[in-house]
Amino acid sequence: MKKLVLMAVAIVAVSFASCGNKAAEKEKATADSIRVADSIAAVEAAAAEAAAAADTATADTAAVSAE
Repeated sequence: MKKLVLMAVAIVAVSFASCGNKAAEKEKATADSIRVADSIAAVEAAAAEAAAAADTATADTAAVSAE
């Protein structure tokens, strides 16, 4: 009988150990999602800035050619 109780306690302990820290994993996933979104926003901002610089360079070249 003692072995059955010990086995039941061991199974419960393993179950709790395998299901634990769900909150920590969720927080990590949220932080990762925010980090990825920030990275995407930074890349898009850099691309927009590069496009604006290219438009300015094209306008400057056109002005020099017109003179």
